[in-house]
Amino acid sequence: MAGMELGEQTEPRGGGAAVTDPRGVLRQGRAFLDFFWDIAKPEQEVRLAATESLLRHLREGKKDDELKYTLKRLVEGLGATREAARPGFSLALAQVLQAFEEIPLCSILEQIKEKHNLEKVKKKLVRNAAFGNFFGVMALFQSGRLVKDRKALLESIQLLQQLTNHQTHLRDLPRKTLIDITSEVPEAVFEEVLFDILQGDLSSAFTSPENLHLLLVGMQKFPGVLKPKKLKKLFGSSTVVNKENVSRLVELLKSAAKSEKEDKKLPGVVFDLLQVALKEDAFELFWNEVVENGLLKEKSGPVSYMCYRLLGSALPLLSLEQLQLVLKGKVMLRYGEHVVATQSPQGFKFAAEMEGYIDTFLSGCDDPERQLAVMMGFSTLTNQGRPVLLSASRVVRHLQAVALQKYICWLKDMFLRPDLDCCLDFSSNRQKQNRQNTDVAQQKIARLRRWIMHRLVSIIESATRKEENLVMDIARFCFFHAFFVAKKKNSQVAEASVLPSEPLNERDHTETENYFFGLLQTLNTLPVLGDTAKAAALREKHVHGVTADGKLWIFLLVEYANKLLSTEHVKAVKPFTKEQRDIWERTLQSVKNLQKKENKSDSAKVGAFQQLLLSIAIHLFKNQSETVEVLSDLLNCTEKAFSKEAKKKRADSSEPGWVEVMVEILLSLLAQPSLLLRRISKSVFVWICPSLTKRGLQLILDVFDPNQEQNEESAVVVMEESNKKTKSAQDTDEEGSEDSSDEDNTDSEDEEGEEVDDNFRSQLMKVLQGGNALEEDKSDEELDDEAMMALDKNISALFAEQQKRIQAKKDEKDRTRKEKILRRDFKAKVLDLIDVFLVKQAENPLVFDIIEPLLQLIEQCMSSDSDKQEVDFLQKTASIFKNSLCRNKQYCKRVASLQEDVHALVQRLVKKACKHTDSAVALYYFSASLYLLKVLKGNTSSTAPPEPEKESDSRAKQACQLLNPGCLNVKKVAAIYQQALTQFLSKRNSPLTCSMFHDLFKRFPIMCKPLVDTLVEFITAAARQHQQAMACLLLHRVLLLHELKLFVTEEEWEELITRSISQVTQCLKTLGKPIMKAEKEKVAKSLELLNFLLKTVKGQKLSVELAEVEEVLLPLQQLEDIGSSPRLDSLYWNVMRWLDHTKPKKEKTSTKPRQGAEPLKRKKKGFLPETKKRKNRKKGVQENGVEAGEDGEPAPEEQPLETQTPKNKKGLVPGGSKKHPSKGVRENGVAKAGGGDLPTADGGDAVADKKKKRKRKNRKRKGAAGDEAEQVSAAKKTKGSVVQETQKKQDKAKKKRKVKQAPVVQE
Repeated sequence: MAGMELGEQTEPRGGGAAVTDPRGVLRQGRAFLDFFWDIAKPEQEVRLAATESLLRHLREGKKDDELKYTLKRLVEGLGATREAARPGFSLALAQVLQAFEEIPLCSILEQIKEKHNLEKVKKKLVRNAAFGNFFGVMALFQSGRLVKDRKALLESIQLLQQLTNHQTHLRDLPRKTLIDITSEVPEAVFEEVLFDILQGDLSSAFTSPENLHLLLVGMQKFPGVLKPKKLKKLFGSSTVVNKENVSRLVELLKSAAKSEKEDKKLPGVVFDLLQVALKEDAFELFWNEVVENGLLKEKSGPVSYMCYRLLGSALPLLSLEQLQLVLKGKVMLRYGEHVVATQSPQGFKFAAEMEGYIDTFLSGCDDPERQLAVMMGFSTLTNQGRPVLLSASRVVRHLQAVALQKYICWLKDMFLRPDLDCCLDFSSNRQKQNRQNTDVAQQKIARLRRWIMHRLVSIIESATRKEENLVMDIARFCFFHAFFVAKKKNSQVAEASVLPSEPLNERDHTETENYFFGLLQTLNTLPVLGDTAKAAALREKHVHGVTADGKLWIFLLVEYANKLLSTEHVKAVKPFTKEQRDIWERTLQSVKNLQKKENKSDSAKVGAFQQLLLSIAIHLFKNQSETVEVLSDLLNCTEKAFSKEAKKKRADSSEPGWVEVMVEILLSLLAQPSLLLRRISKSVFVWICPSLTKRGLQLILDVFDPNQEQNEESAVVVMEESNKKTKSAQDTDEEGSEDSSDEDNTDSEDEEGEEVDDNFRSQLMKVLQGGNALEEDKSDEELDDEAMMALDKNISALFAEQQKRIQAKKDEKDRTRKEKILRRDFKAKVLDLIDVFLVKQAENPLVFDIIEPLLQLIEQCMSSDSDKQEVDFLQKTASIFKNSLCRNKQYCKRVASLQEDVHALVQRLVKKACKHTDSAVALYYFSASLYLLKVLKGNTSSTAPPEPEKESDSRAKQACQLLNPGCLNVKKVAAIYQQALTQFLSKRNSPLTCSMFHDLFKRFPIMCKPLVDTLVEFITAAARQHQQAMACLLLHRVLLLHELKLFVTEEEWEELITRSISQVTQCLKTLGKPIMKAEKEKVAKSLELLNFLLKTVKGQKLSVELAEVEEVLLPLQQLEDIGSSPRLDSLYWNVMRWLDHTKPKKEKTSTKPRQGAEPLKRKKKGFLPETKKRKNRKKGVQENGVEAGEDGEPAPEEQPLETQTPKNKKGLVPGGSKKHPSKGVRENGVAKAGGGDLPTADGGDAVADKKKKRKRKNRKRKGAAGDEAEQVSAAKKTKGSVVQETQKKQDKAKKKRKVKQAPVVQE
């Protein structure tokens, strides 16, 4: 990097002195150079940050040498090999040129041409050089200065024209850049500088899409230069879009579509051609001849998608007449066929992109007529009557108020008088094949009406410029055509002023009815509309479902329904009986009475009951027989709920109260498929929670009882099933084009999989015997035609009956599975009521009645199937139990009268936790018992100690709260948990865990003192090793609690510490000589506990005798199991430290052999040692058995402490020879003891060099010998003598080397 700058001098920014030290930049550290490394990184954020930092550094430093170096590095980086680096360097160069305007662009362009010379570069680097030139021009253009410098602009355009020859590497990038630069230059510069250079490209405009695009851009940007006369001189015609050029334009556009297919966007040349066609008043010629009769004939994906994108992009540019031409043309028809044909998940869907084009047009268009034309155009593109545009499309939110009102009126008119002739209708190939002799026109009308009704309902959700009158108009229209029919025209009712041209059949009413109830749900959650102050105030309070004057939307619809019932010229689809009409009138009267009480009592409660009454009342039009009974009970409950007498206790307890009846009604509504009713039921339940009785709560809990679920939920299943059948029928009708043969194939495949039972086989045999088809003597010819026909008829009847039985079994199995799913869904909905009650009524004593059913429900889910629905239900139940119950900060404060019941419940929960086999379920039971302890302790008692009067004494106040047991019977509860603790520490497979009791002690320190004696006892009394360890662990955690000292005196504390030390000592006495694996955990926990106890004794200076402890611990030092385990060894010496014993230091063992040591035994000759084999050479082992490091030296990591490595001894480490001058030198693993001193550092280096040379020679010899041995063994002949001779030679050479080396070291 630095060498590239040698001999160069840097030019000053403004003509100052030259830089004399070009290498000074590199001496300034890595910070400056790291900028260029970061610019080349693939992460865009890193590149941008590095570019900003480089600019900041250059501005602050103001050093010419750095700027020169920066420009050089950036120019070099333009042709980098990595693709991510090139745009990074280009952007950085553009920013530098923009920041330092004194840098001439021509000089930078010359540097780019010189560095990335396409003529001199090697062939393999042509691609990099081409990109270097291209990104260099891009940098000049992005700097914003290229348009101002005519000379640089001219040279850049010429360079881009040269780069067009390298299409293999750059494709059409130079042409696109040329077009971008041309579009930015002023008209004068284009005429004076660029026109002469670009004249050749402009004259050949019809040879390539890029040249045509350049011409189109020039015509739009410089109309004064490219006049019709000049165009005629260039390519022979004064206009671009004319009949002579149609064929050439079609071919060019096809080529452009195929080149842009990967980008999935409209080519720029196509859009510019559209603009030029509009400018030349040749749009109709362009659209009809070029697009529809030219491009659409090419049935290829890229060309079709280009036409669709052209249609969407053209919408903002077209006039009303042109829009009508386009929206009724062949492109729209082809687009509709594409949408219907690509409904499969695998196909590319263009519908969402087209909806984006429509959304963009509507949001930017201020003309209501053009908006309406586009909406009507896409709404009349139909597939067998059903529009292709999504009925729930949200593009209507951009419609002007006038356009929205006209669009709604048009939809209503199309619903009443369907005009199929104005629709651009088509059918898919599959639909044409499946077309039967049905009434196609009626089917189209039904599909169109269904779409229109959904479109009207979704407008209320999507439209932003809607008013109350418009919403009410749509709601009335849906309600009227769902439940009423006009006998004749009636001006008093707007919906009856126009009679349908085709009367609605029963299915049309049913479909409209379903959409209407969806509309009711939307109205229930609709924010308040209007710009008045009252409406704004209601919106701030998050009030939904009401008008600006505070009336419920559903109440207005009920009033409208009441008006229709009293009109003579209108009749209901399902007329009311006298009983139903009476209940209807009674409901209206009850609602009016509630409205009078709205100001006196809670308005939210009144509103909830009003919504419930009105919602069920309006269901009278849908399901009259079932709704009458529910509505009658609900009216009675409502009257009692708001009457003063209902607040008093009723004398007759056998009669169900209004709350119980209301709960039953709400449970039945939860089973309904209507989301509106379910939500209203939940809101009403919130208000009846304070009045909920034990009977009412039990009705809810009975839903989760497996013994009663079959009777209680059968109705739920039937209603849900009927709804699902209706929905499936809708879906089937929506598709309309499904092939029925698929179902037959599926049935036949299932039929083949069924096993033939014995009963069917015997029946088949009887039929065959009856037809004499099984007798061996008779041939087929003896049966006449009548007998054969009769036999065939009997066999077909038998198989048909068998098929019915198989199908019945399948249906029964499927029904059972669906019932199970529906039961689980219903339970999940009811579980929401439990959640609401626990959150809203946490202080209600009825909460205690929910605990055990919830736990039983969790237990059932744990043992049931593990499918996703069951798992989700279990998670929901567990979340409610944990968050809404156990972790709720609010709890019942009136437990004084329920102390015995709550204590009994605690005992039951703990016993169940102990008896359960699953530890996870036991944890829930144990947690419930801790919740009850919190409730009992949190309630105040008459015997509680008085709290300190001073509020500032917070510590005393906290201590007083801890000491106050509240309503908790400590003695009784301690006995319960003592039994559980005893079982945990004695039973083999206990479901209880250590964390449960730790949670008990930590949350309720008042329970520590009664249970600590049990823990101390079981340190030795526990039958198993791990239980003794758990006792030590729990005792340790209990003693760590600071709150424990509030409940014991100093004498009791000292006695507790003494007994604990004694027990731990006894526990350690029982250790066996070899400590078993199960005992190690016990020893660890015992030592941890003992460490804390001894620390407490020493810290608090307690008078505890520790002699016995010392006697027991000292022999443990000799056990190998403790010494070999780092953990146990550390714990052991931590304990011994409190007894004034320190860990002895290990004796240092020297690896040097003694002088008088016996010589090593010679290995047998005749074989190659393991260390000499090629595969084990790197694993060489010393002859004395010690592992060797590099060059045969002992591995330094195996050296004992305070010993020297061979490198230190050889003098390779500084200071090694001075510290230990009298120690011997190890050579090849043998110690030599000389009387003289070691040589100096220079002498040591010389000796070391000689040794290295010898070792290299030895390696070569060993390798040659090894190769020879491998060749001999590979020959597969008996040549043992040759191997032995080779081995002898090696041994002799080794002896000679040892003899020669010894005197050299001692010199």
